[in-house]
Amino acid sequence: MSWNGKRVLVTGAGGFIGSHLAELLAREGAEVVAFVRYNSRSDWGMLGQVSSEILDAIQVVAGDITDPYAVREAAMNIDVIFHLAAQIAIPYSYKHPRETSLANLIGTLNVLQAARDLDVQKVVHTSTSEVYGTAQTVPINESHPINPQSPYAATKAGADHLAQSFFLSFGLPVVTVRPFNTYGPRQSARAVVPAFISQALANGVIKLGATEPTRDLTYCTDTGRGFMALAEAPEAVGRVVNLGNNLEISIGDLARIIADLCGKDIPLEIDQQRLRPEGSEVMRLRVDNTLANELAGWAPTITLKEGLASTVEWIKENLALFKTDRYIV
Repeated sequence: MSWNGKRVLVTGAGGFIGSHLAELLAREGAEVVAFVRYNSRSDWGMLGQVSSEILDAIQVVAGDITDPYAVREAAMNIDVIFHLAAQIAIPYSYKHPRETSLANLIGTLNVLQAARDLDVQKVVHTSTSEVYGTAQTVPINESHPINPQSPYAATKAGADHLAQSFFLSFGLPVVTVRPFNTYGPRQSARAVVPAFISQALANGVIKLGATEPTRDLTYCTDTGRGFMALAEAPEAVGRVVNLGNNLEISIGDLARIIADLCGKDIPLEIDQQRLRPEGSEVMRLRVDNTLANELAGWAPTITLKEGLASTVEWIKENLALFKTDRYIV
C-alpha cells in the first residue's frame, strides 16, 4: 500500500512514539492529522521536535481523547486511524487509576465508535507488553495468557478486548499492535532509558528501582515502521501482533551500559520510591516477534548499542527538558 495521499489520524501524536509515527507517515506522503491533548500553552508535545519542513505538512488538532465529539471530528474523512493516545505511566496509574481508566478505556471506545460510524478503512490500536505480566513462557507470543499487574496494564488489556469486540461484533477492521519497551529520542524521563541517561549526564549517578527485571527494547523508528507495516498487512486485521527484538536485558545491566556510554564512572543507587509494589513488578519480558515478520515482513533493524548511542546524543542536546533533581512518575 502506498501512503501517498492517504488520510491518516494519529491520536497521541504529541507523545514519544506518536510523534515519530506521525513524522514517518508524513515523510511517506500521507496526509497526517495529529491529535494532541489540548492545553492553553498551544504545546504540541514532542511534535515540536519534528523538523519545520515536516511539521508544516501535518495538520495538528487539539482536543481530549475522552471527548467523543472531539475524536469524531478529528476522524472525519480519515482512511486509517493509528490510536496511540493513552495515559501510559505505570507509577501514575497507582496514584490515579480513574484518570488512567478514562483515558485508556473511554478514549479507546471513542476512537472505535467514531471509526465505525465514519466507515474508517482500518484502525491500528496500540496495546502494551505489560498486559502479559511476568512471562510465564519465554519468548512471549500472542497466545501468552493476559495477566495485568498494574492499573495501567489492566486498562490497556480492557482496551484490547474492546478493540477485538468491535472487530467481532461489527466487522470493524482493527489491528492490535502490542509493542514491547520502545526507547529513543523524544522519550520522557518517566521511562527507564531516558531516566538513566539524563541522571547520568546531569547528576553523575543513576537512581533506579529493582535491577533484576528484564525488558525487551526496540528503537522508536523500528516500532513506528512496525505500526505502518501492520497497517498495510490485510492478514493482520482482527489479530494481536507483538513488536519487539526477541532480546532481553536486565534493568541493572542496562544501567551499566548507559553509564559506560555516558563516559563516566557512574554509581548505581537503589531508590525505594522507584520500586513497584511487590505484586505489581513485571519480572521478565522477552518477545516472540515471529508473527509480525510472517504477516508484515517486519523485523527490527537498529541494535541496542546503536539505539542507545543515538538516544544519549539526543538527550545531551536536550538535557534542559529533563527534571533530573526529582523522581518523575
